[in-house]
Amino acid sequence: MNKNELVAEIADKCGMSKADVGKVVDATLEGITNALKRNDEVRLVGFGTYTVTKRSASEGRNPRTGEPIKIPASKLPKFKPGKALRDALN
Repeated sequence: MNKNELVAEIADKCGMSKADVGKVVDATLEGITNALKRNDEVRLVGFGTYTVTKRSASEGRNPRTGEPIKIPASKLPKFKPGKALRDALN
């Protein structure tokens, strides 16, 4: 399912226009992104929790040449599904 399909499904279930639902979905995703940028946790009870994890700098190898390369530290988003979502899938 892509974003357009999600918007269409929500619009059908709620009886709203796709344009309005699209704005709501965009605002929701932007809100989650902004919270993660601030290193906040986003907890959607029953669905799951979004957090930011930190990956420290490390050294790797270029697979073509075998020469060592430095991999810089980075932040990664992480999602942990909630119990209701896990139960719905199993």
